[in-house]
Amino acid sequence: MEKKQRLEKQRTAEALKNAMSSAKSVVFVDFRGVTVADDTKLRRACRDANVQYKVAKNTLVSRAIDSLGWESPGPMLEGPTALAMSEVDPTVAARTVAGMMKDVPALKIKGGILDGEILNIDRVMFLASLPPKDQLLAKVAGTMQSPLTGFAVVLNGTLAAFARAVEALRVKREEEAS
Repeated sequence: MEKKQRLEKQRTAEALKNAMSSAKSVVFVDFRGVTVADDTKLRRACRDANVQYKVAKNTLVSRAIDSLGWESPGPMLEGPTALAMSEVDPTVAARTVAGMMKDVPALKIKGGILDGEILNIDRVMFLASLPPKDQLLAKVAGTMQSPLTGFAVVLNGTLAAFARAVEALRVKREEEAS
C-alpha cells in the first residue's frame, strides 16, 4: 500500500516537472475561500485561455522545482497551492488569474516563475498587465514600419519636387526658344 502511494507521488511529481518545464510561466495561486462555483469559473477561464490549472501538494511542487534546477520559491509554497501554467504566452497565465481575481476576491496570487526565475506578486501583476504576445509583436512591427513609411514619403516628396523643377525648367526653355 505504501509503495503504491510512493509510486503515485513520483508519477505526480514527474508530471508536474514535465508541465512546468514546458511552461513559459508558472503562477502560484492561493485558492483558500474560493467556492466551488468560482473554482469552476476559474478552471473554465483557464481552459479557454489555454492555461493548465492544477492543484498540487507543495512537497510535490517543491520536488519538481528542485529536479528542474530552479530556485526554490520558499514561502510561496505554504498553504494550499494551485499552479496556472501556459505553454504558449508567458503573460496569459498571470493575466487569466489576475482577471479572475476581480470576480473572485478570495483568489490570491502568491508569486510565480518565469524562465526559472522567481517572481514576486508585483512582478506577476506586471506580467498580467502586459498585452498578449501577438499584440506586442504588432506594436513592434508598427514601430519598425513607421520610419520606413516616413522615409518613403520624404523621398517621394523630394522626387516630386525635383520632377516639378525639371518640368518648370523645360517650360521656361520652351518659352525662351519661341
